[in-house]
Amino acid sequence: MKKIVLFCAGGMSTSLLVNKMKEAAAAKGAEYDIAAYGLSEVDNKGPEADCILLGPQVRYAEKKIQGMFPDKPITFIEMRVYGMMDGKGALEIAEKAMAAKK
Repeated sequence: MKKIVLFCAGGMSTSLLVNKMKEAAAAKGAEYDIAAYGLSEVDNKGPEADCILLGPQVRYAEKKIQGMFPDKPITFIEMRVYGMMDGKGALEIAEKAMAAKK
């Protein structure tokens, strides 16, 4: 099972998006382990991720995190997708990132 990890400023607001992503995955019959953490957890939680998504508020850290995990797909969640808590859209972003990194 692939693990998708979302990082944001504190991990709180992204938890709602994680639940919406889990619903979207279940609706299409896909199994993912999806979790959200504050950016301060990137050293601990990043290594176990198959894909890392960044909330818009921490997009500035994208290059640094790519340097830390050069073999992992890392991208950010678009502001519109994040603001609307679009779980399906966020899941699609993660799936495209993982497919592109193969």
